[in-house]
Amino acid sequence: MRWLGVALVFLTIVPLHVLVSLVWRRDAVPPIFLGLMGRVAGLRIRTEGVPCRGGLFLANHISWLDILALAKTSQAVFVAHSGLAGHGGLKWLCDQNDTVFITRDRRGSVASQVEQVRAALSDRPLVIFPEGTTDDGTALLPFRSSLLSAVEPLAGQVPIQPVALDYADAAAIAWFGDEPGMTNVRRILSRRGRIELTIRFLEPLSGEALANRKTMTAEAQQAIAQALRLPLAAQIP
Repeated sequence: MRWLGVALVFLTIVPLHVLVSLVWRRDAVPPIFLGLMGRVAGLRIRTEGVPCRGGLFLANHISWLDILALAKTSQAVFVAHSGLAGHGGLKWLCDQNDTVFITRDRRGSVASQVEQVRAALSDRPLVIFPEGTTDDGTALLPFRSSLLSAVEPLAGQVPIQPVALDYADAAAIAWFGDEPGMTNVRRILSRRGRIELTIRFLEPLSGEALANRKTMTAEAQQAIAQALRLPLAAQIP
């Protein structure tokens, strides 16, 4: 039944999005589309706290469901690995929500990535997953600070908000290790029952936490680890 729901959402929303993009705004429909996809996949979301308008979200990363959930609750835009840009249909979907593609494994590209992130800051929040990949929900992976260079000069002007994604059964839905993406999608869509998720929009960073990108990263990681009651991984550059 969930596969049928996915097909119905695509057939209904994609033509609507194309029409709305021609006569109004391209960013109006994608958050609705992503939210509906999350609902079809079984997501049931509860929120705590208030998402900041604009600025930067720093969130832990468990699953592709994270993107559907944050788009629904905050109309967010995302930073994603450039590997996704190699898949035509998926890239088109990402482009419709103004995804920022970066290449994390090329050190020489950090400066250009910083400019991409800075340019993407707008009224819609921009989400970075500082772990750089998904995990199994048992501990936070080390947070990376390099992309926060984009907002370092704007500290105190642009809100920088940690966001804790707390799944009731993270280990069962997590996408990590060697599991292929489509295998995980099929596994999630074949599940019965709901996927309960609490999104905790934590207090924006302030004071000494805004001193530089490393302090921002460390404070965000600590806040999320405390909210999720998870072990705190060591910070890396």
